[in-house]
Amino acid sequence: MTDLAVDDRPVLADGGDRKPPSPGKRKFNGRRIILMIFLFLLALSFLTPALWMLNASLRPEEHVMDFPPGFALSHPQWGNYTTVLRNMPVYFLNSVKLAVLNVVGGLIVSSLAGYAFARLTWKGRDALFGIVLVTAIVPNIIYLLPQYILFQKIGWIDTLFPLWVPRVLTPVFGTFLMRQAFKSLPAGLEEAAQVDGASTFRTFLTIMVPQTKPALAAVAMFTFLDSWNDLFGPLIFLTSPDKQTLPIGLAQFQNEFFTQVGPLMAGATVTVLPVFVVFFLAQRYFIQGVTGSGFKG
Repeated sequence: MTDLAVDDRPVLADGGDRKPPSPGKRKFNGRRIILMIFLFLLALSFLTPALWMLNASLRPEEHVMDFPPGFALSHPQWGNYTTVLRNMPVYFLNSVKLAVLNVVGGLIVSSLAGYAFARLTWKGRDALFGIVLVTAIVPNIIYLLPQYILFQKIGWIDTLFPLWVPRVLTPVFGTFLMRQAFKSLPAGLEEAAQVDGASTFRTFLTIMVPQTKPALAAVAMFTFLDSWNDLFGPLIFLTSPDKQTLPIGLAQFQNEFFTQVGPLMAGATVTVLPVFVVFFLAQRYFIQGVTGSGFKG
């Protein structure tokens, strides 16, 4: 008997055959290349303000606004950064202190509230959660005057308390994000913990919270940005220069008649740098927390 060789090449409709394309060769795709070029140009357009800020921070004051702008990195002038670092260490430390208080406190309160709204059963839970969400649409300016009067009565004006206590006790967006993250977890985790005799708080702390790291990272990032960029709060509630934050420090380089653009751009670069560092360290968890568990359920 003669063995017949089986030809597995694809057969065309007209009876011919075609060899499969070689794995090492890819068909030229002009549309894909055009898309990549467009995305590159789009990304470059978003980076242009940051590049101009960095370039202006390294140029002498008399040449900051030159057009077209020169390339300062070939002969950088570090005097602007010297001015900033000499005048702003206190503002930087105050901003760091507030950011730590807001992030830690916000994570604690939002995770506890999110777990209570998502996993515990109690009367009026959903109605109260709806009320919490409604408060997010109320502009902050509406309750600014009552807050100021209250803080003045209890002696909190010119202290850091008004800048972190209200934000920590009312993390509406953080509560929503953590509730959605807890709702996406399987009920078997809690049931297994209850079988082992774990209490509700121990189940929350040791079983449920570690499963929501991406959502926690997202809440921490949003809270950090909200605290770090806050200009209005320190401007209203703080009066002592040694208690001011970075946004107020940056505003000191501007006055009614003249703006020190070089030092202002150097201060802005120093201010933005921690934001980039925090984002790049937590970007994987941050993206997962927003796109994954954050908006399920």
